[in-house]
Amino acid sequence: MKWKLGVAMSSDTCRSLKYPYVTVTLKVADPSGQITDKSFEMTIPQFKNFFRQFKEMASVLETV
Repeated sequence: MKWKLGVAMSSDTCRSLKYPYVTVTLKVADPSGQITDKSFEMTIPQFKNFFRQFKEMASVLETV
């Protein structure tokens, strides 16, 4: 998993955004085993929640 923090300053449809966001990229294997990158953006609160859940899943997988 890779992530990066960004701030959009403006766009063609909105002159003043100025909100931070996080872009997350995951490597995902399809049923045939081919690995592809999947990227998505989320707000800071969404990322904190996602990261907390991701850590919980990792700790559960370590016990299996």
